[in-house]
Amino acid sequence: MTQPITYPDLPVSARRSDIIAALKQNQVLILCGETGSGKTTQVPKMCLEAGLGGPGSNGGGLIGCTQPRRIAARSVAQRVAEELKGELGGLVGYKVRFTDKVRRDTRIKFMTDGILLAESQGDPMLSAYSCIVVDEAHERSLNIDFLLGYLHTLTALRPEMKIVITSATIDAEKFSAHFNHAPVIEVSGRTYPVEVRYRPVGDEEALPLTPPPHQHAGRGGFSDKQKKKNTRVY
Repeated sequence: MTQPITYPDLPVSARRSDIIAALKQNQVLILCGETGSGKTTQVPKMCLEAGLGGPGSNGGGLIGCTQPRRIAARSVAQRVAEELKGELGGLVGYKVRFTDKVRRDTRIKFMTDGILLAESQGDPMLSAYSCIVVDEAHERSLNIDFLLGYLHTLTALRPEMKIVITSATIDAEKFSAHFNHAPVIEVSGRTYPVEVRYRPVGDEEALPLTPPPHQHAGRGGFSDKQKKKNTRVY
């Protein structure tokens, strides 16, 4: 990639230099980012800027980013591809059940956690990846728990591989202790004011408190009027 990587005005972008430095100096990084911080879309780009996901032995291999749901993997991949001024399935791709949008020149790959677990059966060392980003780790699904345990084992077998655990409500101390006291970076979120409006009492447009007459049905579930309407003579 020749063009510089740019970042939108998001809270996580302000910690960009800290995150990249932590990636270069540590094997595992725990990132606590509140909702709206931008961690899901910006951390993979920071991994790319840190030299991961490129060809060769140093940082060679894909940047794999897991999501709990297929729709999230696809939509986030689309967003990151747009920010990197590329097409979906090129520099940034994704793989979910029945859909594989990854090419040989892809460097950031989004997928569900189940896809990564399935790939580990054929590639136990996950040698295709130089970095794994586990997003939404606080959901603690069965797949995520299996994946975290598996990655913990790989830290000793593949010391060159980078692992990033991100979440909005993660128990940072427990996750840090699980990964040999990995460093923790916290990022604030961004919220917007919400205006609450109440409908005036007695508003003519308000919904009726009693159901329409046709809903007062007998034992058969239909009113007499509906029965006559639906009766056909053959």
